[in-house]
Amino acid sequence: MGRAGCCCRGAERLASPSLVRRFRPVLLLILALCCGVHIGQCQVATPQCRIQKCTTDFVSLTSHLTPAVDGFDTEFCKALRAYSACTQRTAKSCRGNLVFHSAVLGISDLMSQRNCSRDGPTSSTHPEVHHEPCNYHSRTQHAHTQSHTHTHSHSHTHSHAHTHSHANSHVRPGYLFCGLFGDPHLRTFKDSFQTCKVEGAWPLIDNDYLSVQVTNVPVVTGSSATATNKITIIFKPYEGCTDQRVYQAVTDDLPAAFVDGTVSSGDPSHTSAGADGGIGKVRALWISERSPGRHVELHAGYIGVTVIVRQLGHYLTLAVRIPEEMAQAYDATQDLQLCLNGCPSGERIDRGGHLPLPPPALGLQLQQPRRLGQSSQTQAFSYSAPRGFGVEGAQERCREQLEVQDIYFHSCVFDLLTTGDANFTAAAYSAQKDMESLHPHRDRWRIYPRGSAIASHPDTHITRFALLLLCALSLVLI
Repeated sequence: MGRAGCCCRGAERLASPSLVRRFRPVLLLILALCCGVHIGQCQVATPQCRIQKCTTDFVSLTSHLTPAVDGFDTEFCKALRAYSACTQRTAKSCRGNLVFHSAVLGISDLMSQRNCSRDGPTSSTHPEVHHEPCNYHSRTQHAHTQSHTHTHSHSHTHSHAHTHSHANSHVRPGYLFCGLFGDPHLRTFKDSFQTCKVEGAWPLIDNDYLSVQVTNVPVVTGSSATATNKITIIFKPYEGCTDQRVYQAVTDDLPAAFVDGTVSSGDPSHTSAGADGGIGKVRALWISERSPGRHVELHAGYIGVTVIVRQLGHYLTLAVRIPEEMAQAYDATQDLQLCLNGCPSGERIDRGGHLPLPPPALGLQLQQPRRLGQSSQTQAFSYSAPRGFGVEGAQERCREQLEVQDIYFHSCVFDLLTTGDANFTAAAYSAQKDMESLHPHRDRWRIYPRGSAIASHPDTHITRFALLLLCALSLVLI
């Protein structure tokens, strides 16, 4: 009684330093299942163990960080060191607690992955808020702080309102993700994954702050599949921060500048940490060229938007991260947005989440010239594809870069069978990595095709059974 514990008897000994290293995968899996199903049996049992507070502070310090932005590693390492220091302060009261020991292991692993030194500056869990009007994150923090301060002054007469505002003062703004790649495959703000025709110019995003339009052209003769060869992005004027800027990329022309030749806009007022740990000022809107002619990133700090544009083979890919409140700032005349509402039903190639594969011989047909006596179906295709793929060959090629057979893997197979162009493998891989870099919710990263055995989520009873099985395993190991 009174000791911190988890769902399994004996877990305290299992979590001892000598056995933790040996059975780390089992420990982390048990913890993930406990927390994932929210059955409450892995919660800290004593008020003295403050590991939950340490974890909450770490999430608060890192939830707004974006890996694609310069200075991410520096800020993330500072947050990790603060997290580590917090666990050290509560180590004595958390002795034997599985959540605590798992957190310590996780911190160590993350520090190794990010090459973080143990010594160095740490993030403050109560940082001083500097109001930067052209920094979206600073602006929203300042708004919450002002709301909290205003409500606090009336706390004696409005105690309930004070409590509500205090909670909101720690809320981070919600972000959304949208991506487009391949033939083309669209991942909407709602994490709906669709494969569409959408030939010609179509708006992905169109709100009061940002417009993104793509132009798609047919990939092969006789197929309804298209791919993106032009992307136009309009950053609309924002008073005090930037005037309008237009970025345009087309196949074989991925510039590191806006159409007017500039590479940034606005006064240098947005504070950012550089890769060397130094703090500097950047403009409200700027372009970062990561690989000349292949990979460009656009950062609109004043509205919290990050856009990644790539060229793989002959076609372009796009990934966008945007605050939810910005994405929702549109009127009835702007409702045709593929990122927001998906493709019109008549433009869908997939069938409600199921992506039908083209005929296995299609890739082979594409590389051969038409001959007399061929069927009309075969004659509908040209021979322009660089090589052909059967189903097994396409799967093998995609598996070289995409280990998890989620929707990105299946999209890769679809594209290879449709086009015979191996560059679509790199497009699917890069799209997946960009999604992992920008998507704010890790638990939503993986999407599996409808009907896939992996896609069916276990119900509560099955999950609890697996949890009991792992608990039994831990007893055997002891």
